[in-house]
Amino acid sequence: MQKAINIINNITERVGNVASWFAVLMVIIISLDVIIRYLFKFTFIWIIELEIYLFGFMFLLGSGYALKHEKHVRVDVFYSKLTDKKKAIVNILGGVLYLVPWCYITVSAAWKYTYSSFLMGESSPQPGGLPALYILKFAIALGFFLLLLQGIAHILTAITILLKKYD
Repeated sequence: MQKAINIINNITERVGNVASWFAVLMVIIISLDVIIRYLFKFTFIWIIELEIYLFGFMFLLGSGYALKHEKHVRVDVFYSKLTDKKKAIVNILGGVLYLVPWCYITVSAAWKYTYSSFLMGESSPQPGGLPALYILKFAIALGFFLLLLQGIAHILTAITILLKKYD
């Protein structure tokens, strides 16, 4: 079980590091957009769409990383006061009842959505927009799949905590 946890955590760590570079690229692109907009009084549609793509990639591909490092949104009023074993029970129940099913539903729906977009060669409806809109849609399926993997690792880690014998 620990080997599976380590493999998933390694994948999540690598993808999270790649996703963090999207933030750097997004800052550069937005800065260029602002400079062009204020100096020359115009912008390009493809630049605006690229900003959206980069934000989407960063958010979606970084979600598993956020879960791994416990940086996701959580109502911590009660959870922070629980023992490690009770936290593990909450993590198992939350993962099995909410996270895994929601990720599965989203990956299934997003995959159909992405495949349909790919088959029709969907691109931006805006003149001058980016081609291959299905790449952004694929990021939805991939991001939730990676979140699902990390959710499974999170559940397995909680199980190891419950099975651990304290002296």
